[in-house]
Order: sequence, then structure tokens, then C-alpha cells
Amino acid sequence: MAVQLRRPILVGGIALSFGLWLLDTMHQSVAEWGEVGLLGAIALGSGVWLFQKRGSSSVELSVISSPLDRATVEGAIAQAEVAISRLETEVEKSENSTSLRQQVYQLTSQLDRQELQLLVTGGKGVGKSCLVNVLNTNGLSEQFPTVSVQETTALFPGDRTQEMIPNSDLILFVITSDLTDSEFQLLQHLKAQNQRLLLIFNKQDQYLPPERVLVLQQLRHRLAQLFPPEDIIAIAASPTPLKVRQHQSDGSIQEWLEAQTPDVTALTQRLQPILTEDAQQLIWGTTLRSAISLKAEAKTALNQARRDRALPLIEQYQWITAATAFANPVPALDLLATAAISSQLVIELAEIYQQKFSLSQAQSAAKTLGSLMVKLGLVELSTQTIGGILKSNAFTYIAGGAVQGVSAAYLTRLAGLSLIEYFQDQEISEPTAADNPLNLDRLKEKLQTVFQQNQRTAFLQGFVQQAVKRLRLNSASV
Repeated sequence: MAVQLRRPILVGGIALSFGLWLLDTMHQSVAEWGEVGLLGAIALGSGVWLFQKRGSSSVELSVISSPLDRATVEGAIAQAEVAISRLETEVEKSENSTSLRQQVYQLTSQLDRQELQLLVTGGKGVGKSCLVNVLNTNGLSEQFPTVSVQETTALFPGDRTQEMIPNSDLILFVITSDLTDSEFQLLQHLKAQNQRLLLIFNKQDQYLPPERVLVLQQLRHRLAQLFPPEDIIAIAASPTPLKVRQHQSDGSIQEWLEAQTPDVTALTQRLQPILTEDAQQLIWGTTLRSAISLKAEAKTALNQARRDRALPLIEQYQWITAATAFANPVPALDLLATAAISSQLVIELAEIYQQKFSLSQAQSAAKTLGSLMVKLGLVELSTQTIGGILKSNAFTYIAGGAVQGVSAAYLTRLAGLSLIEYFQDQEISEPTAADNPLNLDRLKEKLQTVFQQNQRTAFLQGFVQQAVKRLRLNSASV
């Protein structure tokens, strides 16, 4: 079926220049560390230091987060409502929007709730259940009747902490020895989510007294970027029974195991001011995370719906570009036509993502994409790869422009997908003119990612076959 073109930009455009080798590549070398469980206090300090060195470059955290205020949380709720409203506007009968709308209505009332949720989490065998029992039996529920304590299943694998974060006001993260890489990364993630944490070093009774002091000191020193020292606490929720030996008057010896009293005094003393003085901050923090989570869920659903509308548009333009580049024997005109088509594609994709681009802005964006493809060497690399596939699979060259036609379609697809990824990261708001220029670094990053994702041999072979088939049909109809 013939495509009815009603885009005035197709009359003219700006020339996109393609042709250099790959100038920029990404190099990354990250050491992989497995989970380890060292009992020695010196090894513990060294292990945490290594993990801190790994994470410090990507996560910058202050010891104490800035206090929240009600206005900040209400602003986050309002942003979630905007995202949900956009989803309701653009997607008819969305199942997600109904559920999200009900949840966002509840957030405002959550700001004034009195109940606090305390969560105990950690790896397997760290004593989570024992700690929960001790806290409940040591008068925590009597002193703080509005505080409920629950625990997660063992982390790593089967991590369910992410699911429980929005409903947890305070997390007790329990460890018994050295921090593993997985534990350290999760602590960083939780802190980045503005989650209030206490790091609990349990089973300290299994260390000699001098080692206990050293372990606690090393943890506080190495994790100073994540925790204030008073939030790293050593306890013994279920101390190992002590063997008692008694010599009898008849010369015999009687032995038995004597249970020891749990040592959680340091923890309960730390919890008291937190649960009293910081209760409002804890509630606001949880509400803020819930609002951010709802906004992200709405944005994900909205982006998926927009992507479903954008992909057919990209396919339409990639075949128009292929036919133009294949049929036009003059390279300069090929570039001119391709640029015109690309400019129109930018405008229509921007409309889908509620970001209005003027003609000059669209032309500038198309030129920017072409320039990035040149600098990254994607044009030459793609042309060589596609040419190799055509030859190796004995595809018939319909004419000398076959490689150019298929390559033009492929590059148009890369440009369109990169714009989708770029627009998906933008903030959801009411439709406004795109006054700000494109973030070149961000667009370059998206372009590189999309190129890598679309360089799989199976995909390229299928794409080339589909493109050649369309070029043959277009050639036959001329």
C-alpha cells in the first residue's frame, strides 16, 4: 500500500554527513568479587575497605541525610499524580492507572499516620527471628505500642527487600561477620533511596572481647560514608549457652549448659530516640519513597504505551529512507532526503512523548544525531557489516544502492530508537515547547547502547533480509 506523505519537511532538509571510523569507545573494567565470610576482625576491615573503594566512585552519600519537610513529600505526591493523569489521558482503560490512582489517594493520609513499621533483614542465619523475638519480649511493643516489627526472608538469593522498602520506616540490617559485596551494594542502594537504616552486628559473643571492639571500630570507620557511628551497633540476640562445670563432694564433675541473657541494650537505647524524636521523619521518608515508586510505575506504563505507538512510526520512516537512498543515485541528494525524513521523524516522536519540537529544533536534532553517528563511526561500521551480510548470504544486489539503502534504513532505526530511549528519561509534565537543547552526552550514551543492542548477528541478518525484500518490491513497482 502506498504511503500518503503529508509532511512538509520532506520537501527539503539539512544534509547529514556520515563516514568516519569509531572515535569513542567505552572502556570499563570492574573487578568482580564473590561473597566471602571472614571471621577475623582484620579481614573484616580490609573487606569493607575494598567494597567501599569500589562503590565510592558511583555513590556519594553524606553521613546524615538532610531532614525532610512536609512540602517536599507533598510535592512528590503531586508529581506522581501528574504522571498518573498523563497515563489516564494517553491510555484508555488502563488497568494500571486505576490501581495507581487509588494508591496515590492514600498517600496524603499516610503523612499523618502514627504507626511505624520496623523491618529486620539480612542474610541466611544471621539471627533475624531471634532479634525480632527479643525486641518483642523486651518491652519494645509496650514502650512503643504503635511500632510493629517484622522480618524478611533470607537475602541473597531471593531478595525481597525491594518489595518491602516502601512500607518500612526503619530497617535493621543484620550481619554476623564481614560484609559481602552483595550486602554492601544493597546497603548503598537502600541509602540512596533515603531509607533509614541501622547496621546490626549480631553474634558478637562468638568473638573474643578484644576482637569485638576491633570489629565494631573497623565497621564504623570503613562505613563512615554510609552510617554515623551510633547507627552501627553490636549485639548478641541469642548468645551461645555457657558450659558450666561443678565439682561435687564425692569427686565427680557435673556439667551443663547455662543459657545467657540476650545483649541488645545498645540497640534498644539507640531505638528509643529514633522512634520518639524521628518518628515523623521516618513516616515522611516512607511516604516519599512510595510516591516516587508510584510515579516510576506510572511512567513505565506510559513509556510502554508511547513506545508501542512510536515503533511503527520508526519502521515506516526506515523503509521510506531505504527506498530514497536506494533509488537516488546522487549521494548528496540521498543525504538531503534522509535528513528531511529524519527531521520529520524527530517531530513526530517528540509529539508522542509530549515534547514539542519546532522545525528548526527538529533539524538541529537530526543533524546532531548524524554528527554523533559520524564521530562514533556507526555509519562506516554498519555499512561494512551490512555489506558483508549481503555478500556472505549471496543476496542479489538489485542495484549499486542496495548497501546504501539497507544501511540508511538501519541508521534511521538507530536514530529513532535512540530518541525513544532519550525521551523516556525526560520528566513527565504538561506538553511544552522544547526550549532546551538536547543533552548531547545523554543522547550519545543512548545511541551507543541502542547500537550495541542492535548489533546481534541474528537481528542484522533478519533486518537485511526484510530490507532487501522491500527494496525488490519497490524496484518491481517502479
